[in-house]
Amino acid sequence: MRVVHEHGFAGASVRDIVQAAGVPQGSFTNHFASKEAFGIEVIDLYFARHLNVMDETLLNDALPPLQRLRTYIDTGKNRLNLDGMRNGCLFGNFTAEASDHSELIRHRLVEIFSEMQRSIAYCLRAAVKAGELSPSTDCDEIAGFIVSSIQGANLLAKAQRSPVPVERFKEILFSSILRRTGSFDPDQHSADTTGLGH
Repeated sequence: MRVVHEHGFAGASVRDIVQAAGVPQGSFTNHFASKEAFGIEVIDLYFARHLNVMDETLLNDALPPLQRLRTYIDTGKNRLNLDGMRNGCLFGNFTAEASDHSELIRHRLVEIFSEMQRSIAYCLRAAVKAGELSPSTDCDEIAGFIVSSIQGANLLAKAQRSPVPVERFKEILFSSILRRTGSFDPDQHSADTTGLGH
């Protein structure tokens, strides 16, 4: 996964992969029917880690909903910023590089983005229920917007070698997009001791 993330799917040769794994080159074909099948395994391994993040943030009913969303975005940004945004998001990388050449990979990525959208929509519905967002909020549409915007911000962050695009997206999301749906600022609300923040 690390080799593919650093060099890209096409740029990561079987030789690079087996050297990183410390195994003979012939073992690759013993484990994977093709490089495409290997790519799916890499995507699923990366997604397993992402699922853990979603469970701890978006789907964590013990936390205030909009705080979950903030933490989800920050966690992703901080993870990608470990290498100065150099490698970007593996899902975005595969989408740009491999989805035209592999229907299997394209279909798996669509499933993953749909799962992300469902988890964000769940979080937004919890925010509506908690009074953090207006009942008129279209949670599914905003969730779709968030997924596509995060992917775009991650791609620009990779090009710029900077987390600023993700930070800008987060700021606009909470100051404008969600505010327009009747939300309140969680930071301001936490300082409100009158109970009128709702």
